[in-house]
Amino acid sequence: MSVSAPSLTEHVAPIAADAHVTAARWLGEVLALALGDGRVLLVRDGAVEAVAAHPDGAILSALGEARRLVSGGDDGRVVATDAKGTAEELARVKGWVDALALHPDGAVAFASGRAVVARDAKGREKTFTAPSTARGLAFAPKGYRLAVAHYNGVSLWYPNLETPAEFIEWKGSHLDVTWSLDGRFVVSTMQENALHGWRLQPDRGHMRMSGYPAKIRSLSWSSDGKWLATSGAEAAIVWPFDSKEGPTGKAPRECGVRPARVSQVAFHPKSPVLAIGYEDGCVLLVRFTDAAELLVRPATKGGGVSALAWDAAGRRLAIGCADGQVGVLTLPA
Repeated sequence: MSVSAPSLTEHVAPIAADAHVTAARWLGEVLALALGDGRVLLVRDGAVEAVAAHPDGAILSALGEARRLVSGGDDGRVVATDAKGTAEELARVKGWVDALALHPDGAVAFASGRAVVARDAKGREKTFTAPSTARGLAFAPKGYRLAVAHYNGVSLWYPNLETPAEFIEWKGSHLDVTWSLDGRFVVSTMQENALHGWRLQPDRGHMRMSGYPAKIRSLSWSSDGKWLATSGAEAAIVWPFDSKEGPTGKAPRECGVRPARVSQVAFHPKSPVLAIGYEDGCVLLVRFTDAAELLVRPATKGGGVSALAWDAAGRRLAIGCADGQVGVLTLPA
């Protein structure tokens, strides 16, 4: 990026979280920050409130919806924290909470070891035993179906049906998993520094996406579902899913090339704009139409970017870092 490129740095308001930011989510107008020390910070109108969601452990993962942040910790607890600061324990397991998923209707799924639990919006629970440790969970965009990533593939499970889970295979250790917005593709990240995808329609075909220098730990779909952005390289690697074959036989786009690895990616909820966070603390916005770049946060000597989250309107971007620094970008009108 040119040193003379336009900058949005003056539009970023700083917040001190004082702990590793595991995740950031917007609960309406309230920003919720899940921290490594077990707290959830709620930021509203410039005021910061700390909620002891996991007082005896660290938050390992967290997801959010319009009304609550759901967190899983090494204390074995699954906790929902709402925008008013009320924390409710949803479940407790014997080990760590290894993975979480949220359904648009309010259902939640969580995993510890091989045990996977799907709890619907009415609180009814169904269980599934994965073939090996469940590393990633994701609900399908439509219907009540859960993808479970584990060793040698992904299981697709309907919690409300008595039929066995469908196993889609690919050798290796699968970590995180995501569905395309139209439900036609399932994509997993792998221990082997690669992505693997399956075309569920029409042919159960495989899609191999390899060549990454590091593990891919952040994924984001564009608002139209045609692009999947990923971390794990010195640019955001963005794969095309705009045809029935997905990225098969196609090269990805590389956005925001810099001498630092990308740690977080987040597509704007309405526009073809990608927020990219790097391990050196830098944050860029890249516009897809012309590849124009805007600097949001310069590289620092502190921690790398560990969380990015747009609000529903796409006016504000929350930035969380491993050293506890937080910034909120408000886009100028």
